[in-house]
Amino acid sequence: MVKFSTRWAIKGLLTVFTLAAIGVLSACSTVPATLTNSFSATIQKNFVPASNNFSFAMVPSPGITACLPHASGKVTITPGSLNDEMKVSVSGLAPSTGYDLFVNELPNKPFGVSWYQSDLETDSSGSGSVTVRGIFDAETFSISPGGPSTTFGTVHQYHLGLWFNDPNVPFNLGCEPGQSQPIVTPFNGEQHAGIQVLNTANFPNNAGPLSQVHR
Repeated sequence: MVKFSTRWAIKGLLTVFTLAAIGVLSACSTVPATLTNSFSATIQKNFVPASNNFSFAMVPSPGITACLPHASGKVTITPGSLNDEMKVSVSGLAPSTGYDLFVNELPNKPFGVSWYQSDLETDSSGSGSVTVRGIFDAETFSISPGGPSTTFGTVHQYHLGLWFNDPNVPFNLGCEPGQSQPIVTPFNGEQHAGIQVLNTANFPNNAGPLSQVHR
Protein backbone atom coordinates (compact mmCIF):
# COMPACT_ATOMS: atom_id res chain seq x y z
CA MET A 1 0.00 0.00 0.00
CA VAL A 2 2.83 2.34 0.73
CA LYS A 3 4.30 1.85 -2.73
CA PHE A 4 0.87 2.24 -4.32
CA SER A 5 0.07 5.42 -2.42
CA THR A 6 3.48 6.93 -3.13
CA ARG A 7 3.17 6.19 -6.80
CA TRP A 8 -0.22 7.83 -7.03
CA ALA A 9 0.93 10.75 -4.94
CA ILE A 10 3.75 11.35 -7.39
CA LYS A 11 1.38 11.08 -10.33
CA GLY A 12 -0.93 13.56 -8.63
CA LEU A 13 1.87 16.05 -8.13
CA LEU A 14 2.98 15.69 -11.76
CA THR A 15 -0.57 16.33 -12.89
CA VAL A 16 -0.79 19.46 -10.76
CA PHE A 17 2.52 20.77 -12.09
CA THR A 18 1.47 20.01 -15.68
CA LEU A 19 -1.84 21.80 -15.27
CA ALA A 20 -0.09 24.74 -13.64
CA ALA A 21 2.39 24.94 -16.51
CA ILE A 22 -0.42 24.84 -19.05
CA GLY A 23 -2.19 27.57 -17.13
CA VAL A 24 0.90 29.76 -17.15
CA LEU A 25 1.43 29.23 -20.87
CA SER A 26 -2.20 29.94 -21.55
CA ALA A 27 -2.06 33.12 -19.52
CA CYS A 28 1.14 34.19 -21.26
CA SER A 29 -0.41 33.57 -24.64
CA THR A 30 -2.51 36.71 -24.18
CA VAL A 31 0.52 38.86 -23.23
CA PRO A 32 2.51 38.88 -26.48
CA ALA A 33 -0.17 40.97 -28.19
CA THR A 34 0.81 43.82 -25.86
CA LEU A 35 4.47 42.99 -25.30
CA THR A 36 5.13 42.17 -28.94
CA ASN A 37 3.56 45.41 -30.16
CA SER A 38 5.57 47.42 -27.65
CA PHE A 39 8.76 45.56 -28.49
CA SER A 40 8.18 45.97 -32.22
CA ALA A 41 7.54 49.69 -31.79
CA THR A 42 10.80 50.07 -29.87
CA ILE A 43 12.75 48.15 -32.51
CA GLN A 44 11.22 50.18 -35.35
CA LYS A 45 11.98 53.43 -33.54
CA ASN A 46 15.66 52.64 -33.05
CA PHE A 47 16.39 50.63 -36.19
CA VAL A 48 17.98 52.55 -39.03
CA PRO A 49 18.42 50.78 -42.39
CA ALA A 50 21.99 50.40 -43.58
CA SER A 51 21.12 52.56 -46.60
CA ASN A 52 20.89 55.52 -44.20
CA ASN A 53 24.57 55.19 -43.34
CA PHE A 54 26.77 58.00 -44.58
CA SER A 55 30.43 57.27 -45.32
CA PHE A 56 33.17 59.67 -46.31
CA ALA A 57 36.96 59.95 -46.40
CA MET A 58 39.38 61.83 -44.20
CA VAL A 59 42.33 63.20 -46.13
CA PRO A 60 45.93 63.97 -45.14
CA SER A 61 46.48 67.34 -43.51
CA PRO A 62 48.89 69.80 -45.20
CA GLY A 63 52.42 68.41 -45.41
CA ILE A 64 51.56 64.95 -44.03
CA THR A 65 51.98 63.03 -47.28
CA ALA A 66 55.70 63.93 -47.24
CA CYS A 67 56.22 61.79 -44.14
CA LEU A 68 53.19 59.47 -44.30
CA PRO A 69 52.45 59.02 -48.03
CA HIS A 70 49.69 56.47 -47.49
CA ALA A 71 47.80 58.22 -44.67
CA SER A 72 44.05 57.88 -45.09
CA GLY A 73 40.85 57.61 -43.11
CA LYS A 74 37.28 56.50 -43.58
CA VAL A 75 34.26 57.50 -41.49
CA THR A 76 30.84 55.87 -41.39
CA ILE A 77 27.98 57.53 -39.51
CA THR A 78 24.85 55.57 -38.69
CA PRO A 79 22.03 57.91 -37.63
CA GLY A 80 19.85 56.80 -34.72
CA SER A 81 16.61 58.04 -33.23
CA LEU A 82 18.31 59.56 -30.17
CA ASN A 83 21.95 59.86 -31.24
CA ASP A 84 24.36 58.66 -33.91
CA GLU A 85 27.13 56.07 -34.16
CA MET A 86 30.36 57.11 -35.82
CA LYS A 87 33.16 54.72 -36.76
CA VAL A 88 36.51 56.19 -37.77
CA SER A 89 39.04 53.87 -39.42
CA VAL A 90 42.56 54.91 -40.40
CA SER A 91 45.51 53.36 -42.18
CA GLY A 92 48.96 54.38 -43.32
CA LEU A 93 49.68 56.22 -40.08
CA ALA A 94 52.60 55.87 -37.67
CA PRO A 95 52.39 52.41 -36.07
CA SER A 96 51.59 51.79 -32.41
CA THR A 97 50.82 55.45 -31.89
CA GLY A 98 48.14 57.44 -30.09
CA TYR A 99 45.95 60.01 -31.82
CA ASP A 100 43.18 62.39 -30.75
CA LEU A 101 39.92 62.84 -32.64
CA PHE A 102 38.17 66.22 -32.61
CA VAL A 103 34.96 67.61 -34.07
CA ASN A 104 35.78 71.01 -35.61
CA GLU A 105 34.12 74.06 -37.05
CA LEU A 106 36.81 74.23 -39.75
CA PRO A 107 39.00 71.41 -41.11
CA ASN A 108 42.23 73.47 -41.21
CA LYS A 109 43.72 76.34 -39.21
CA PRO A 110 42.40 78.12 -37.24
CA PHE A 111 39.90 75.21 -36.75
CA GLY A 112 37.26 77.35 -35.00
CA VAL A 113 35.16 75.96 -32.17
CA SER A 114 36.33 72.37 -31.53
CA TRP A 115 35.68 69.63 -29.03
CA TYR A 116 37.58 66.50 -28.01
CA GLN A 117 35.70 63.38 -29.10
CA SER A 118 37.93 60.32 -28.60
CA ASP A 119 41.36 58.73 -28.54
CA LEU A 120 42.44 56.39 -31.34
CA GLU A 121 45.33 53.92 -31.28
CA THR A 122 47.05 52.37 -34.29
CA ASP A 123 48.44 48.85 -34.40
CA SER A 124 51.86 47.71 -35.55
CA SER A 125 50.86 48.26 -39.19
CA GLY A 126 49.64 51.83 -38.67
CA SER A 127 45.94 50.96 -38.87
CA GLY A 128 43.27 51.52 -36.23
CA SER A 129 39.65 52.37 -35.60
CA VAL A 130 37.34 53.74 -32.96
CA THR A 131 33.55 53.78 -32.65
CA VAL A 132 31.78 56.51 -30.69
CA ARG A 133 28.25 57.72 -30.01
CA GLY A 134 27.00 61.28 -30.00
CA ILE A 135 25.33 63.85 -32.23
CA PHE A 136 27.21 63.67 -35.54
CA ASP A 137 24.75 65.17 -37.99
CA ALA A 138 23.23 68.41 -39.22
CA GLU A 139 22.26 69.28 -35.63
CA THR A 140 25.81 69.19 -34.23
CA PHE A 141 26.58 72.54 -32.60
CA SER A 142 28.02 74.37 -29.61
CA ILE A 143 26.75 77.49 -27.85
CA SER A 144 27.88 79.66 -24.96
CA PRO A 145 25.01 81.95 -23.86
CA GLY A 146 27.34 83.43 -21.25
CA GLY A 147 29.88 82.45 -18.65
CA PRO A 148 33.28 83.16 -17.13
CA SER A 149 35.30 82.33 -20.27
CA THR A 150 33.48 83.39 -23.44
CA THR A 151 30.10 84.07 -25.00
CA PHE A 152 29.00 83.08 -28.49
CA GLY A 153 25.87 82.08 -30.33
CA THR A 154 25.12 78.83 -32.12
CA VAL A 155 28.18 77.45 -33.93
CA HIS A 156 27.86 74.28 -35.99
CA GLN A 157 30.75 71.83 -36.15
CA TYR A 158 30.60 69.72 -39.28
CA HIS A 159 34.26 68.70 -39.71
CA LEU A 160 36.60 66.13 -38.15
CA GLY A 161 40.30 66.29 -37.39
CA LEU A 162 42.83 63.78 -36.08
CA TRP A 163 45.96 64.89 -34.22
CA PHE A 164 49.14 63.14 -33.08
CA ASN A 165 48.89 62.76 -29.33
CA ASP A 166 52.67 63.05 -28.86
CA PRO A 167 54.35 66.08 -30.50
CA ASN A 168 57.62 64.17 -30.80
CA VAL A 169 56.20 61.55 -33.17
CA PRO A 170 55.60 63.76 -36.23
CA PHE A 171 58.80 65.66 -35.51
CA ASN A 172 60.84 62.44 -35.51
CA LEU A 173 59.06 61.25 -38.65
CA GLY A 174 60.17 64.35 -40.52
CA CYS A 175 56.65 65.78 -40.81
CA GLU A 176 57.88 69.23 -39.73
CA PRO A 177 60.75 70.17 -42.08
CA GLY A 178 62.67 73.25 -41.00
CA GLN A 179 61.52 73.04 -37.38
CA SER A 180 64.19 72.88 -34.68
CA GLN A 181 61.78 71.39 -32.15
CA PRO A 182 58.37 69.68 -32.18
CA ILE A 183 55.30 71.79 -32.89
CA VAL A 184 52.92 71.65 -29.92
CA THR A 185 49.16 72.10 -30.34
CA PRO A 186 46.33 72.00 -27.74
CA PHE A 187 44.46 69.10 -29.33
CA ASN A 188 44.56 66.45 -26.60
CA GLY A 189 43.49 66.06 -23.00
CA GLU A 190 46.64 67.72 -21.66
CA GLN A 191 46.58 70.44 -24.34
CA HIS A 192 50.03 69.23 -25.38
CA ALA A 193 49.47 67.40 -28.69
CA GLY A 194 51.28 67.18 -32.00
CA ILE A 195 50.18 68.41 -35.40
CA GLN A 196 47.08 67.36 -37.29
CA VAL A 197 47.40 64.26 -39.46
CA LEU A 198 43.95 63.83 -41.07
CA ASN A 199 40.97 66.09 -41.63
CA THR A 200 37.87 66.59 -43.78
CA ALA A 201 39.14 69.42 -45.97
CA ASN A 202 37.78 67.44 -48.92
CA PHE A 203 34.48 69.14 -47.99
CA PRO A 204 33.81 72.92 -48.05
CA ASN A 205 34.48 74.88 -44.87
CA ASN A 206 30.81 75.75 -44.41
CA ALA A 207 29.47 72.35 -45.52
CA GLY A 208 31.46 69.67 -43.72
CA PRO A 209 30.42 66.01 -43.99
CA LEU A 210 28.37 66.02 -40.78
CA SER A 211 26.03 68.59 -42.33
CA GLN A 212 24.93 65.95 -44.82
CA VAL A 213 23.76 63.50 -42.15
CA HIS A 214 20.09 63.67 -41.14
CA ARG A 215 18.11 61.65 -38.64
